[in-house]
Amino acid sequence: MLETPYLLFLGDAPDSLAAKVAQGIKDWRPELAVGQLRLDGCNANLKIPDLTIEEAKARGARTLVIGVANRGGVISESWKAVLKEALEAGMDLASGLHNLLRDEPELAQLAASQGRKLHDVRLPSVKYPIANGKKRTGKRCLAVGTDCSVGKMYTALSMEKAMHERGMKATFRATGQTGILITGDGVPLDAVIADFMAGSIEYLTPDNDPDHWDLIEGQGSLFHASYSGVTLALIHGGQPDALILCDEPFRPHMRGLPDYTLPSLETLQDVALQMARIVNPDCKVIGVSLNTSAMDDEKAAAYIAEVEQRMQLPTVDPFRQGAGKLADALA
Repeated sequence: MLETPYLLFLGDAPDSLAAKVAQGIKDWRPELAVGQLRLDGCNANLKIPDLTIEEAKARGARTLVIGVANRGGVISESWKAVLKEALEAGMDLASGLHNLLRDEPELAQLAASQGRKLHDVRLPSVKYPIANGKKRTGKRCLAVGTDCSVGKMYTALSMEKAMHERGMKATFRATGQTGILITGDGVPLDAVIADFMAGSIEYLTPDNDPDHWDLIEGQGSLFHASYSGVTLALIHGGQPDALILCDEPFRPHMRGLPDYTLPSLETLQDVALQMARIVNPDCKVIGVSLNTSAMDDEKAAAYIAEVEQRMQLPTVDPFRQGAGKLADALA
C-alpha cells in the first residue's frame, strides 16, 4: 500500500500527454495531490501548486510519484537529484516506469539507509494463487472494451464516484499502473505470470458484503490479438455479475493493429457474456460507456442517444456526463 498524500513529479515532460499518470491522479484523487514538482523545460501543468521537496513535506506529502513517462520508460539522470532529495526528506518513491527504481543502485542504497520504500508498481508485490473459480460473496462489475484505451478505467472510477454519491457500497479495483497510483493499491496485471492472472483478480476481489460492488478496472480487449489474454483473466478471475461495454466510436482500427477493425458493441456483448457465464451464469450486461472526447457536445449527445436506442441499454459518456445511469443500473 502506498503512503499518501503524494507530490506529483512531472520532471521535464514535453507536453501534457507525457504526464498522463499524474493527470489521472489529479483528475480522480485530487485530495491526494498536495502539489506538483516541475523541472526546467517542463511543458505540462496540472494547475495545482508548484512545490519544492521541503514545501511538499511540510504539507504532509508521504510519497513522491513519478507521474511522467518518457520514451522507453527510463529514469532520467536529470531526475535523480530530486528523487534523492525526496528520500532524504523522508518520502517514499513510486513509479510505473519500465526502468525500475530498485534497479538504480544509488536510489536503492539511499532508500535502505533512510528506511524508505521504493514502489515499482509495474511489478507484483504478492505471490498470487492459481484461480479456483469458487463463488465469492459480494458483487462485481467489470468494464470490457472493443479495444485497448477506450475508457475502461475512467468508466470504473466514474461509477465509483456516482455510487458513493448515492450511498452505495463500491470500491474501484485497480489492475494497471495508473489505477494503482490513483488508489494506492491493486494488481499490476500485465506483469503477472499467465497462470496466476485470474488468481490475482480473485485475490483482488475477495468476499465482501452482499450489497458491496467491486468495480474492476478493465484491460485490453477480447478482440485484440496482442492483449486478449489479460481480458479473459479479468473475466474469469472477476466472476462479474455485471458488464459495462466500453467503446471509442469511429476508431479506424484496433490500437497498434492496423489490419484489424473494432468489433461492434453487439459482438462485444455476445462474446463477453459467453465468456463471463462460464464462471457466473447470472452475469448481465447493464450499460454502455462511450468515449466521445473527439466529438462536440451536440454530436456526442446524438450519438449516445442513438447507441442507447440501438442497444436498449443505459448509455453515457461517464467522464463527460457522469455515470449516474450506470450506477442506477446496479442499484
